[in-house]
Amino acid sequence: MSERSIVRNTLGLIVSLLLCYSVAGLGGWWTAGAVSSWYPTLQKPPLNPPNWVFGPVWSLLYTMMAIAAWLVGKRVGLTGGRVPLGLFVLQLVLNLAWSGLFFGMKSPTLGAIDIILLWSAILATTITFWKVNKAAGALMTPYLLWVSFATYLNLGIWWLNRGSS
Repeated sequence: MSERSIVRNTLGLIVSLLLCYSVAGLGGWWTAGAVSSWYPTLQKPPLNPPNWVFGPVWSLLYTMMAIAAWLVGKRVGLTGGRVPLGLFVLQLVLNLAWSGLFFGMKSPTLGAIDIILLWSAILATTITFWKVNKAAGALMTPYLLWVSFATYLNLGIWWLNRGSS
């Protein structure tokens, strides 16, 4: 591998990590205030984990997502990866939107609509990543499973609190 390839691969990984961590940071900014004020007032469905679980899980998932996107980009490039990487960006946008809708706007209803779209985008991303690079698809699978669980939580919160203002 040439020095130029090593630099390009390293920069690709850094960009992928920065993109994912930026989404995590912005989402965390919307979440931080509501987690200590509004979120505790909500009724939650069974199996709702303690708040401290979410940070480590999301940190690991964002890292895995970034590596998955990097693997796809490394294998097919930006041009060849237009569809899988486009789906990846779409799911990142929906991921960020969910934090803004659910926590920022304090709307489990809008969060529920978004998370269903998000789950669909993650599934499509995972499938297309798998076709390009099996390791990338495998790295996206825990994220799909976690968002499946988060969908249950979001819909449960929406249902249990639908009569509240």
